[in-house]
Amino acid sequence: MKDILEQLEARRAAARAGGGQRRIDAQHARGKLTARERIELLLDEGSFEEFDMFVAHRCTDFGMEDDRPAGDGVVTGWGTINGRMIYVFSQDFTVFGGSLSETHAQKICKIMDMAMQNGAPVIGLNDSGGARIQEGVASLAGYADVFQRNIMASGVVPQISVIMG
Repeated sequence: MKDILEQLEARRAAARAGGGQRRIDAQHARGKLTARERIELLLDEGSFEEFDMFVAHRCTDFGMEDDRPAGDGVVTGWGTINGRMIYVFSQDFTVFGGSLSETHAQKICKIMDMAMQNGAPVIGLNDSGGARIQEGVASLAGYADVFQRNIMASGVVPQISVIMG
């Protein structure tokens, strides 16, 4: 059992590292925080609960099958601000430039759906190079899915988008 827990913690640590220390250092050199650092600063201390930490993209074209970082370039979950529940996503520029893939979009849509179901605000911390072109139409369809949720949530729950890049 101890081995399994150690393996799980190693996977969590790898997921928390995003695109790796070199890319984190590059992000800091540009004066920018990482996706996780932004969430830490935004939410009440210790309140963040992450969803889908181990989700990875499914693309097999252009050598992408050999590079499947956990989380797929977006950190999603819920937490509190001044004790009030919110849902949040933060795009991770250290992973493929924060580009939106099919699974990246699915993670965002999931928390937007949960926000609407629970009547809680959703905050998006956007830092992205755009669509993940290696996925072609699938990544573009992801934008349509996210925008559809924006329409569905309009007038239902507050939506805040912050452009970080």
